Amino acid sequence: MEQLIPIALFLFVLFLLLGSGVWVGLALMGVAYVGMELFTARPAGDAMITKVWASSSSWTLTALPLFIWMGEILYRTRLSEDMFKGLSPWMARLPGGLVHTNIVGCTVFAAVSGSSAATLTTVGKMSIPELRKRNYPEHMVIGTLAGAATLGLMIPPSLTLIVYGVTINESVTKLFMAGVLPGLVLALMFMGYVAIMSFVAKDFDPIPEPHMTLLDKLKNSRFLIPVICLIIVVIGSMYLGIATATEAAAFGVIGSLMLAAAQGSLSWGTFSESLMGAVRTSAMIALILAGASFLSLSMGFTGIPRGLADLIASWDLSRFQLIMALLVFYIVLGCFLDGISSVVLTMAVVEPMIRAQGIDLIWFGIFIVVVVEMAQITPPIGFNLFVLQGMTGHEMNFIARAAIPMFLIMVVMVFVLIFFPELATWLPDNIRKGPGG
Repeated sequence: MEQLIPIALFLFVLFLLLGSGVWVGLALMGVAYVGMELFTARPAGDAMITKVWASSSSWTLTALPLFIWMGEILYRTRLSEDMFKGLSPWMARLPGGLVHTNIVGCTVFAAVSGSSAATLTTVGKMSIPELRKRNYPEHMVIGTLAGAATLGLMIPPSLTLIVYGVTINESVTKLFMAGVLPGLVLALMFMGYVAIMSFVAKDFDPIPEPHMTLLDKLKNSRFLIPVICLIIVVIGSMYLGIATATEAAAFGVIGSLMLAAAQGSLSWGTFSESLMGAVRTSAMIALILAGASFLSLSMGFTGIPRGLADLIASWDLSRFQLIMALLVFYIVLGCFLDGISSVVLTMAVVEPMIRAQGIDLIWFGIFIVVVVEMAQITPPIGFNLFVLQGMTGHEMNFIARAAIPMFLIMVVMVFVLIFFPELATWLPDNIRKGPGG
């Protein structure tokens, strides 16, 4: 196959740069530059400047730093403590007790933060000390937190879905809507696992919660009102067609600043910290996207994506076989790269294949997110595992083992999506058309 030499060279340079510790974005640019110089007649520098500027000046991309900033502001408020107070009375009587606050807390916070790490850190700060105090099994506390925090990647606003939408030029608002039902179903599957384990696990013997009247529960629920209002503003404005994803992100930032001010958590220190945190994360993702867009251009010139798509087409794989092959491929890739890098690095090759098979690009975005979620809890580069290690002091082996059931539930979720694709496509097909992506 004539594409073997450029493919081998691309992979060699990529792994050489990544292995040497170069930032992912710069590694992608380096690979693309080598490819342009060796396999095309077009000046590489000129092509890089044009492509990087074009990809960086996308209007849709402005939603990314805004949602990141919103998550950073909320991370520095008392939101996490208030969420535990509001949720715990309702969770205490469920089979599995307060472990459910991990899952429900992550689901709620995921709806105002597009980041898995921000969701994990915020909910973890809230729940780990409280659950330890009540003698819940450590492996369940850690495992459910690792798995449920990945909902930050699926439930809108999701940074991964923004990146995917920008990369394949698909409506981010539609992708956000597509993530709602699968995200809720995955959360319910996690809760089902907790309920079953509460009967099966021999070490499940928590200290029971004191009885609360319905009136007391309702009083405690007032702590959830601010975050629920913020979710309604952000997601409701997109769902009703009032705002695009970018405009909803701006509403979210204003709402989170107002919430922080109302709580008395907004000071010049927290404001500047949240702003700098958002700048750092946004700059990292923007550099990866810029490198990936240049790599896509470079690969397009070499004909690799089309060649690979033709090769796979010649294997005559069914749609299901292609999805299974991509499932394994992304799980393996997720062991070495973070989720956003995996998406942008592979889309140039994968997109022609899925288009050729007639696979819905909105549905495929949700499939990608579920598989990328798995990557967050798989060694050696599972980002959530590192965050949890820093928070709990446990060894990586313990945390990885605790997260295995959540990983398996996500594999089941992939098959649920395959057999019930309407789960991801029904909402986007039926929402009111907003004023653009």
